[in-house]
Amino acid sequence: MKLLLDMNLSPLLVCLLGQHGHEVVHWSDIGDPRTADRTIFEWAAKNNHVVLTHDLDFGAILAATQAISPSVIQVRTQDVSPKNIAPLLLSVLEHQESYIADGALLTIDEWRQRVRILPIGE
Repeated sequence: MKLLLDMNLSPLLVCLLGQHGHEVVHWSDIGDPRTADRTIFEWAAKNNHVVLTHDLDFGAILAATQAISPSVIQVRTQDVSPKNIAPLLLSVLEHQESYIADGALLTIDEWRQRVRILPIGE
C-alpha cells in the first residue's frame, strides 16, 4: 500500500512500515514542511497514497469536499512515537485493507478503530 506520512508523524515510521511491504514516504522528503494540508491532500489523491496523520484537518477536508479519495488514517493517541503507533498502524492496514482501498476515513487509538466510508456526508 502507498502511504504518505503527514508532518506530525515521525519519519522513522517510513522504515518501520516499509519493512512490512508498504511503500511509505514522509511529506518532508517530497515537499515543503510548511505546505498547507489541502495541498498535501491533493497530492495524496493524485498519487494514490493513503494519508496517515495525527490531526483532524484531513478528515475535515474529506467532509467539506465529499471527496472519495484519498483514504485517511487519523491516529488519535497521546503517544505518537513510532514504537507506540507502528503496531496500531500495521494492524489497521492489514485488517481494514479493503475499506482503505475503496476509500475511507479511519480514526484509530489504542482501544478502537472507527471506519467511515467515503464520501462523508452522503
